[in-house]
Amino acid sequence: MKKATVTMKKGEAGDENEGASPSQRIDDRIKELGDWRGAMLARVRVLIKQAEPEVIEEWKWRGVPVWERSGIICTGETYKSAVKLTFAKGASLEDPSGLFNSSLEGNTRRAIDFHEGDEIDEEALKALIRAAAGLNSSAKAAGSRKKSSG
Repeated sequence: MKKATVTMKKGEAGDENEGASPSQRIDDRIKELGDWRGAMLARVRVLIKQAEPEVIEEWKWRGVPVWERSGIICTGETYKSAVKLTFAKGASLEDPSGLFNSSLEGNTRRAIDFHEGDEIDEEALKALIRAAAGLNSSAKAAGSRKKSSG
């Protein structure tokens, strides 16, 4: 009698890559996708790093790439038909180029859904990333001032 084997995709509960760094896990996710979504996630990742060179990459919630600087800037989820870049405090950001096209009804988050073949307005995206990091830094500084003055 043959033994049944169970294969899990990376990012699932039995992730064999458990000890890897968040950056390595993101690299692995991009390779694992192997299609336009991987290429799109790789491209937005490059733009995030260009806009905020001191960004910290994290891997949270069972397989979601997260970029942080003084708090979460954005997450990069992948779905069948979209790569979703969700900005944690997107509702508080100016979006003069109209990049946000998803999660518009909430009070806090805003997202950009990228679909196959979409062009990225790179300068506008980098400006949004810098604004999100700046908002995090100013919120953190305000919190520090409150603690030290109280």
